[in-house]
Amino acid sequence: MERRRRVPNPLALAVLAWLLLEPMHPYELGRRLQQSGKDRHIKFTRSSLYMVVEQLTRAGFIVERETVRDGQRPERTVYEITDEGRHEFHDWLRALLAQPREEYPHFAVALSLLSLLPPDDVVEVLRKRLAALGVKIDESRAATDEALARGVEWYFLVEERYALALMEAESAFVTELIQSLTAPGYVKSWQEAMGSRA
Repeated sequence: MERRRRVPNPLALAVLAWLLLEPMHPYELGRRLQQSGKDRHIKFTRSSLYMVVEQLTRAGFIVERETVRDGQRPERTVYEITDEGRHEFHDWLRALLAQPREEYPHFAVALSLLSLLPPDDVVEVLRKRLAALGVKIDESRAATDEALARGVEWYFLVEERYALALMEAESAFVTELIQSLTAPGYVKSWQEAMGSRA
């Protein structure tokens, strides 16, 4: 069983990761998350980033190093990771990589209830989903190819490759599901099962 984290937000793991590289202030952390494309997989706002920094500080995983002022900009507090923070980062990352985790995507919920819609309706909306997936797959491939062309090493893009693999698998699944839903046997079975409730 996975142990309970003092700061369980995945954004905290990203903050610890960047602070492993060097001390920095939250504004710079946010900028680097966006520049590196990590914000595609870790959703955050400026306020949520500052909240996580505060939580990590209270937990003893990071500490204030100094306050700096760059020209006309307001003062900014630079944070650095502690030994306890390093340990937390490595332990948490190892656990996430080693143990499959039950996640509850919205699409799985919809799939569990799809028999409550007429087959034609389901097929229509799934075709829309398939088209949207195609766009996202193309965008992901283009972003990965562009990063590789700029000299970014493949291991810095591994989460994008994972996301692409999931989207491609989902696209294949949805394509097969549409075929199953349009088969005369399913339509007849659905009509018999739903009867007057349809």
